[in-house]
Amino acid sequence: MVTIARQQDIPAFLALAAEVEHWFGPMVDEPNFHGALENNVQRGTALIASSGSNVLGGLLFGIRRAPTYHVRWLVVSEQGRGRGVGRALLADAVRRFVQPPASIEVITFGLGHPAAPAARAFYERIGFTPAEAVALGPEGGPRQAFRRIVPPGW
Repeated sequence: MVTIARQQDIPAFLALAAEVEHWFGPMVDEPNFHGALENNVQRGTALIASSGSNVLGGLLFGIRRAPTYHVRWLVVSEQGRGRGVGRALLADAVRRFVQPPASIEVITFGLGHPAAPAARAFYERIGFTPAEAVALGPEGGPRQAFRRIVPPGW
């Protein structure tokens, strides 16, 4: 089940962040990450996926630059991977926040990053296409932009 995250969900987001810091770089102890998380929770643009008491994933979604929207952070727990959790989070964000025609952008792992094959395949399966390379991630790994067009009437 995907819901809008609340203040009490912040520890669950931090647990998700701890699970993937080896791919994304430091987050749990980073004030900028905490600030972004707090801002998204306050704006209602942080989504959380759970099954019972198990948190399976989280998403921070950028709406300020509409009609170009941004997946700011999308993480699925190890136990949630391969179960449609990421797809459900993104579908819910599109349904709630995106006003077509629009585009959705995400910065994901570039070629050569150990997490690239799964992340890139995920975004391509749900209609994103690779775009330009961008600055290295905080851990020093390559990054690339991906985009998805949301046509009128979608």
